[in-house]
Amino acid sequence: MDAIYARQRHFYDLTRKYYLLGRDRLIAELDLGTGEEGGGSVIEIGCGTARNLIAVAKAWPGARCFGIDLSEEMLTTARANVARAGLSDRIILAQGDATGFDPIALFGQATFDRVMMSYTLSMIPDWRAALAQAAAVARGRVDCVDFGQQERLPAVFRRGLFAWLGKFDVTPRADLAAALHDVAARQAWRATFTPRYRGYAWAGRLERDVVPS
Repeated sequence: MDAIYARQRHFYDLTRKYYLLGRDRLIAELDLGTGEEGGGSVIEIGCGTARNLIAVAKAWPGARCFGIDLSEEMLTTARANVARAGLSDRIILAQGDATGFDPIALFGQATFDRVMMSYTLSMIPDWRAALAQAAAVARGRVDCVDFGQQERLPAVFRRGLFAWLGKFDVTPRADLAAALHDVAARQAWRATFTPRYRGYAWAGRLERDVVPS
């Protein structure tokens, strides 16, 4: 991962701005309360440059934000971005594997009110394990957004997009909905799955009846 992002991290956000759709909607729907006292704890698995966490911290002033990423190169950029935004006291970052990180060792707490995964499942080889890990550290809800199957877009667009994504080892997960329902069934949670932008993006949620505290 460090080899891939050693140079990409410098222009990653600029190039992803126009095609990683649904990220801001995910953030807006976190439902973390209002005011300075509103908000619980949020962790992003695969936080990259911390673009999303910075947006969360600004949108939810009371939220405590955490992020992990496998790439130390990306985390170097993330830490610089967080410091530049003046949010180093509210966003804590650490290197970790999405499929098996220890939140107590990294952050001193076992669970989080909200867990975010934004365009990460399509990049993680053992993505089902990463989804299960996200559920394991979630106290209230897991929200994810990623590439869909382009099911309501022209076939030529789908072929072109998938071919291009393949050059970067990105694989949209055709069975994401089934995986969400499988995790939910094993943990007695509710799973919801929503195609967006004519199937360009897929949004998923695992939820239980716990209010952030």
